[in-house]
Amino acid sequence: MSLVDVTGLSVEFGALRAVDGLSFSLEEGAALALVGESGSGKSTVASALLGLHRGTGARVEGTVEVAGTDVQRATDEELRRLRGGSAAMVFQDPLSSLDPYYAIGDQIAEVYRVHARVSRRAARARAVQVLDRVGIPDAARRSRSRPHEFSGGMRQRALIAMALACEPRLLIADEPTTALDVTIQAQVLDLLHTLREETGMGLLLVTHDVGVAAESVDEVLVMRHGRTVEHGPVVDVLGSPAQPYTRELLAAVPRLDAPHKASADPDEVVLEATGLRREFGRGKGAFTAVDDVSLTLRRGETLGIVGESGSGKTTLGRMLVGLLEPTAGALRFEGRAHTGVNPAVQMVFQDPVSSLNPRRSVGESIADPLRARGERHEGRIRERVGELLERVGLEAAHHDRYPHEFSGGQRQRVGIARALAADPRVIVCDEPVSALDVTTQAHVVDLLGELQRELGLALVFVAHDLAVVRQVSDRVAVMRRGRIVEEGPVGEVYESPRDPYTRQLLAAVPALDPQAAARRRAQRRELAAA
Repeated sequence: MSLVDVTGLSVEFGALRAVDGLSFSLEEGAALALVGESGSGKSTVASALLGLHRGTGARVEGTVEVAGTDVQRATDEELRRLRGGSAAMVFQDPLSSLDPYYAIGDQIAEVYRVHARVSRRAARARAVQVLDRVGIPDAARRSRSRPHEFSGGMRQRALIAMALACEPRLLIADEPTTALDVTIQAQVLDLLHTLREETGMGLLLVTHDVGVAAESVDEVLVMRHGRTVEHGPVVDVLGSPAQPYTRELLAAVPRLDAPHKASADPDEVVLEATGLRREFGRGKGAFTAVDDVSLTLRRGETLGIVGESGSGKTTLGRMLVGLLEPTAGALRFEGRAHTGVNPAVQMVFQDPVSSLNPRRSVGESIADPLRARGERHEGRIRERVGELLERVGLEAAHHDRYPHEFSGGQRQRVGIARALAADPRVIVCDEPVSALDVTTQAHVVDLLGELQRELGLALVFVAHDLAVVRQVSDRVAVMRRGRIVEEGPVGEVYESPRDPYTRQLLAAVPALDPQAAARRRAQRRELAAA
């Protein structure tokens, strides 16, 4: 019997058919990736394996068997034994999956006690053991920490530790690396691979990132609109895709070996930063987020800024826009010293959900810069907002809709339209595509490039995805611990990196070739052991 056997699975939420007649199986110790765009039904399938749709009003049809349990017919008690016992799930956002009030170790111990019926002391010891197993340093001490005291990568490791506590036969990982930078992503994927090798557990990986699938699994099932598009060994599906949609997905994936854009006009400098420094806190608690950073940006040019979380990228971007005042250093715009907010330098934020007011229509949000510039004629404002909406690929009729009525990619287009409303010369893009699937990401990147060419915009593109940065940038600056460690033309930095940290970042980028991915994983193991 297979570890997972799914036959004719369909899931409906009211009139929406999220999964439509899906069938697949997973053997003990094997790894399968469900790959597709947002809304393809991947996470709905993952939830169905643990019976998480029960009691939600969803209509579930078909047969789902996991570790010998018929999920559809199982009693509530049988499902409780399955969840966390025979099968466990790691979710995309560890902060929403962990209780902020309780220590990490206590939360893992509680899960273990539910299934193993052991003493508190034994459960605590098990929590420390699995935290150590997933690479949390000083596990006994850190087990007493709360979630906010862990970095994003460490929180994800803690969730994996919680899932491992009861030695499950199946681990379901739902977008486990989406919010992580490339080096932490590589560490988490390497960890999942090692755990599978050592424990023999099966892995079902849900991801929109084809590169992550290539790094991690034996088979790939490509989904679209709730149905199977293509299913087979990872080498075949990614190496020689049979279906046009699979080829579209692969074509949308940014690559390190892809040609970069042509250089911009080297003469006209629009923005210049000299010796920028930003400290937070005072006295012994002071922290330097950006330390002595200098850069120039030319008309029509894109400067990529890359680095891990905590490297100072976002703080630098906010200083360039004027949202943060530098502790030291100076900014010049078009040759003149400038302080404070500059309407000619606008920002597109990482998360359009939190940067758009949910109680106001998108049209009203886009209109704010127009009113700030003194426009009072409501007819002209509405007309201009309609033009901007159409310019970014939406419709003028969308003016009165609210943010929740748009997809992630559409919301990001609204954010770009709002930035354009101020007629900027420079746009700072702070991780503008990090939360989007590859095809939506490609559309947003194409839109930014089109706007840049037509309007002569200069872009600062802040990201942890080195492949995207190569695709869009003329020059790139690599940041680490608040400083720029390497800077130059994008081809030069990527093809002949001088700094060891740059080489480390490049080595962590997922490879679409599964054999190349295996070689890189072995390389990373050697580096870690050295």
